Amino acid sequence: MTDKEEQDKVDRELLRNVEKLRQLHIEHRDLDEVISRLSMDIYVDEIELKRLKKRKLALRDQIERCSSQLIPDLHA
Repeated sequence: MTDKEEQDKVDRELLRNVEKLRQLHIEHRDLDEVISRLSMDIYVDEIELKRLKKRKLALRDQIERCSSQLIPDLHA
């Protein structure tokens, strides 16, 4: 594989990771809005609300992992 092909491969991987991170942020924001609306409902299903909050936390963890993968390794 030539240097150009290797760089293209790295660039494509970076773009995939950036797009994944963008999608995770969108899903996290959307879940935040749903949770906020449901929290104002006195008839809310508490189990459903708890499930959504767990999903939101899992998304935050994924966002942190994905973000850290985008930071270049300073020791490389």
